[in-house]
Amino acid sequence: MDPHVKQQVIEYLSKKGYSRTEAMLRLESANQDAEGRPIHSRIEDSGGPMYLKSFDLVREWIEESLDIYKPELKRLLWPLFVYSFLQLAADYYPKDSETFFVAYKDIFATEHGDDLRALGPISLPEHVNDNEIAKIYRSNRYRITLSNLAYYNLIHFLESKDSEGGATIIRLLKNCNIVTVNRGANTEDPRSLAALLKRGNEDQDMLAEDEGIPGHNAGSANTDKNAPAVLVKLKLGPLPMEQELMEDVQAELEEEDARNPPMAGETSLAQEFERHIKREESEEMPTRNELPLPPSLARDVAMEVQKIKEHRDRFKIEGRTGGVGPGVSVCMFTFHNTFDTINCLDFSQDNELVAAGTSESYIRVWNLEGKPLSSALPAGPLTEPPSASRRLIGHSGPVYAVSFSPSIANPNIMSPAPSTGPKCLISCSADKTIRLWSVDTWSCLVVYKGHDNPVWDVKWGPFGHYFLTGSHDKTARLWTTDHISALRIFAGHDQDVDTVCFHPNNCYVFTGSCDKTVRMWAVQTGNSVRLFTGHTGNITSMACSPDGKTLASADDVGAIFLWDLASGHRVKRMRGHGKGGIWSVSWSVESTVLVSGGADGTVRVWDVAPPVEAQAGQAKAIGEGGAGVKIDGSGQSGAQRKGKDNIVTPDQISAFPTKKSPVYRAVFTRQNLVVAGGAYLP
Repeated sequence: MDPHVKQQVIEYLSKKGYSRTEAMLRLESANQDAEGRPIHSRIEDSGGPMYLKSFDLVREWIEESLDIYKPELKRLLWPLFVYSFLQLAADYYPKDSETFFVAYKDIFATEHGDDLRALGPISLPEHVNDNEIAKIYRSNRYRITLSNLAYYNLIHFLESKDSEGGATIIRLLKNCNIVTVNRGANTEDPRSLAALLKRGNEDQDMLAEDEGIPGHNAGSANTDKNAPAVLVKLKLGPLPMEQELMEDVQAELEEEDARNPPMAGETSLAQEFERHIKREESEEMPTRNELPLPPSLARDVAMEVQKIKEHRDRFKIEGRTGGVGPGVSVCMFTFHNTFDTINCLDFSQDNELVAAGTSESYIRVWNLEGKPLSSALPAGPLTEPPSASRRLIGHSGPVYAVSFSPSIANPNIMSPAPSTGPKCLISCSADKTIRLWSVDTWSCLVVYKGHDNPVWDVKWGPFGHYFLTGSHDKTARLWTTDHISALRIFAGHDQDVDTVCFHPNNCYVFTGSCDKTVRMWAVQTGNSVRLFTGHTGNITSMACSPDGKTLASADDVGAIFLWDLASGHRVKRMRGHGKGGIWSVSWSVESTVLVSGGADGTVRVWDVAPPVEAQAGQAKAIGEGGAGVKIDGSGQSGAQRKGKDNIVTPDQISAFPTKKSPVYRAVFTRQNLVVAGGAYLP
């Protein structure tokens, strides 16, 4: 500040009676040079010792603050750490900057691992000027929201500790855009005091949506410094049906209505189909030109007809009524004497078959009703009679994932209509290959090669024909059954791609990685269109809602995140599972309820929308595992606690513990029943 202007300000403050402010300004002026920089008289007041002392000062004060303000005040530590470190490097303190970085980096490794890796090599002013992340922080102000009382208490404390490091922190805070809000009693305001009390400690380890550097858009996968601020618009509506297929389905449904008229108060199948088509046309839809698919067959007509029947007759889940969750039923299949060799499970969509991939390199398929699995090949003189299970041998390494091709139950088994059961099974292995198996002949049809490392996951697309793989080579690949090589390679993750899934319209795919991020890719271009960050553990499973608007992703620390695809923002986080991994998530037909299963041996049902009345303290701690009792989201389990307690958020509707069976797969059927499977591990 110009000395003449400074003197005028001091005289004005003295005239108005602001004696304390005048004294502080005189004190600051006495210790500043002509350019406003502090003049240090001791070695401890400059370089690394000054920033270490200042950072420890504010960190210890935050730890001793009231619990209600501690979570928001802790958010200040990251920008203070970054700007302190960059200032040390810019002022040519290479050793001090390295010491400061090493001393505190572990505090922020969970949330800011990417930025820490980018900032780590910095030690000289040249590095600060050349590093892209450093440029972003130095050329922008870090936005953070604090309540009025928390902010005023912080400033008062720093002013009282001016000579002990408070002045340094106040100077660093000039790099932050601190927005102060009044924590009122309005429960609908997420920043209100009531909302903070309601959430408790649920979200204190997560970044707020409006926090950080402007330009780091939530959900944006384009990290280029010149990237536009507007996210790529997505076409999340369903893929339109072929005109010829639509006409055939309409005719079949009308014939079915004539043979079996609907009951009183029940809509006809033709009306249900028309309502379904009208709903689709009102949404943003991709065109069929964007996704090449083979022409429809008679089997496709039969499947679409059966889908309309099941959609009309399903168990409808409308969410909570009066605070009580829907009564979702779970059918659990437990596999005994596996000796911990099962790596994965998948149920066919017609609920007839289950396949298990093992660490002994083979796949075993069972009929869920115990019926013999016959082969379409002619029986030879030495052919054994068919049994209720089949073993598929071909891989030379552990099998990590299996997936049945799309199918649907056909109640009219004796009708001349084509079979709607699964035609193929696909598997991936540590031997770097993907194998396509025929369910009719129980033999391997194709071996797909392309990945350079073990393949962790494989999934069929919603229409068949396409399938997706994720590998240790940090890539995901899109394949079709009629091409031996991959059509698309999705590269962008820093570590393994552990789990993959499709969008319901097949125009987008999702990849989850142990770099703790989820990416959304466009099939047509191969570009990444969304990047979701916030997980503190490795991504272990994902599923996109049937309406195509929300993605659920789960990690190995027991958290499930819901993401809004259009905006790229996090909707919420749900917790309840113990650590070890949530290995399966699945949506109800209405996209209102989510089911999950994991290593803690429980199947849990979640309300996607938050409860209408969530009271303070509703989140509770329960013991991991159980003794076969049902744990309802509105009450406490009667089972005795054992093991480490974990927090259960109010979103949980119910939980079904097994005795000692980790749940490998939990999936909603098209009629909103849950089928789950796991191996008993005594």
